[in-house]
Amino acid sequence: MIKRNLAEIAAMCGGQIRDAGDAGIVVQGVVTDSRQITEGCLFVPLAGERFDGHDFASDCLQAGAGACLWARSKGTPPGPAVLVDDTLIALQALAKSYLTATGAKVVGITGSNGKTTTKDLVYALLSTTYQVHKTKGNFNNHIGLPLTILAMPEDTEIAVLEMGMSGRGEIELLSKIGEPETAVVTNIGESHLLQLGSREEITRAKLEILAGMKPGGLFIYNGDEPLIPQVLAEPSTVKPEGLRTATFGLRPENDLYPTGILFTDHHTLFTPHGSEGEPLELPLLGEHNVSNALAAITVARQYGVSDAAIREGFSNVELTGMRIEVITGQSGITILNDAYNASPTSMKAALGVLEHMKGHRKKIAVLGDMLELGDSEADYHREIGEMLTPGKVDLLFTCGPLSRHIAEGAKKQLDPNCIHAYTDKSELIRKLVSLLHPQDIVLVKASRGMKLEEVVEAIKTSELTH
Repeated sequence: MIKRNLAEIAAMCGGQIRDAGDAGIVVQGVVTDSRQITEGCLFVPLAGERFDGHDFASDCLQAGAGACLWARSKGTPPGPAVLVDDTLIALQALAKSYLTATGAKVVGITGSNGKTTTKDLVYALLSTTYQVHKTKGNFNNHIGLPLTILAMPEDTEIAVLEMGMSGRGEIELLSKIGEPETAVVTNIGESHLLQLGSREEITRAKLEILAGMKPGGLFIYNGDEPLIPQVLAEPSTVKPEGLRTATFGLRPENDLYPTGILFTDHHTLFTPHGSEGEPLELPLLGEHNVSNALAAITVARQYGVSDAAIREGFSNVELTGMRIEVITGQSGITILNDAYNASPTSMKAALGVLEHMKGHRKKIAVLGDMLELGDSEADYHREIGEMLTPGKVDLLFTCGPLSRHIAEGAKKQLDPNCIHAYTDKSELIRKLVSLLHPQDIVLVKASRGMKLEEVVEAIKTSELTH
């Protein structure tokens, strides 16, 4: 992590030391949360709608912080401080300066779905060969990304930075802080349709990752998504000089694609085009994660990681909050818990996982509302229902007012007796449990706001005697 004296901190963030006598004070690490103060850290007070970190600076210094950044408009600081005009802008400038000083190369990753998984896979593959630092959790916004950089060890060779957004301009800011030499876009989905209005606008927002790229950088993107090359060719898309591109995806038109995929209950085996030997084993389920793995392989090859090291990396990968969690209930029933979040893209991916699961009596899908999809939300839900066939799902339960459209769409393919639509979660649970058998498999998927983990817990603890 960053370790500098206050004179250096001031120069790096464009600030001024309050007292010249404090210039030699050394700080180590940066904290923005007053509840997480570490000995000798630099406290950066940020102001929000309901709080102002400056109010806690005195307590933070007493708790062991070595110094703080301090907005000039807030009056006199309570101790050693670097005075700045805006503490957030100063935090971002400090991170950018520190990243430049370390000389670490940057791999930037964004996308509507799969960016956290892809980040973890890229980290695992590169770590076989380099000193690598990655975004922890989902610290991927205008505050989290600078903190990720400032927590980076001085000897880091490659930083793998996840970049998230909710609107236009946000990824451009992150790209200009990180200045990636390699950028990855995993896919373009429907998240943020409510804010941005169209998938084209979502694509433009994601391709802002190119705005801060170094000249001659490599842009790695999902070639199964036609909107990406379309937006890439738009005159308004900011790109570095000498930009190179590489594509990955499930179709053979891509630079890297799978020649074979085999699914098990807990892993996916796949063979990348041009690879020799045994298939690679991925500790994840679904074709969508094969696509994420191909993106990671493309990055690894860019940095000269050998095929043997890539295989080793996949065997040692540690995943952040795996979205589809395989749970065995106390009755023996199998549950695919994907109740963390949902969009049409991730819903289709989860249903694809369910389809490929073998050896179960019945495949049951419990699908809840997908939120924040804008004016076309009913159509997106109906399309999910229309893709369901008897080969994919034996029983369908929906939960919520929007998911009723899933049920309506499913009536085109499924026997109406196999479709159960509810708005009351408790009623759904009672009916669902009454129909379950220990040899069934149940997928539970919805947006986080639907709280379908309650359904998961009910299935997990039910004593099924059928």
